[in-house]
Amino acid sequence: MAPINSKRTLRRDLWLAAGLLGVGALVAIISFTEIKAGHLDHMAQATPEPSATPAESKPGGTRPTTPAPEPARPDTSAVQEGAKPALPPAPAEKVAPPMEKK
Repeated sequence: MAPINSKRTLRRDLWLAAGLLGVGALVAIISFTEIKAGHLDHMAQATPEPSATPAESKPGGTRPTTPAPEPARPDTSAVQEGAKPALPPAPAEKVAPPMEKK
C-alpha cells in the first residue's frame, strides 16, 4: 500500500480540488448570466394618468331591496324575568351534598 502523503496522492487531490472549484465557478457564472438576461425582457409599467371623471359603474349583481336586519330587542317582560337556565336542573341522584367549610 502506498503511503498517504505521497506526491501522487497530493497532486491528484489538488487537481480534484481545482476541478471542483472550476466547475463551481462555471455554474455561478452561467447562473449570473441567466439572471441578468432574464431581466432584459421586462419593462416597467407606468401608472395610468388620473382622469377628471370617475369610471363608469358596471352592474355587479343584485342589491337587497329590504332594509338591513336590526338587532333583536327583548320584551319588557323577558327583561324583568331575567335569564332562564339553558338546561333543566340536574336529577337528585346527580347532585352532591354541600361542601363543608374548613
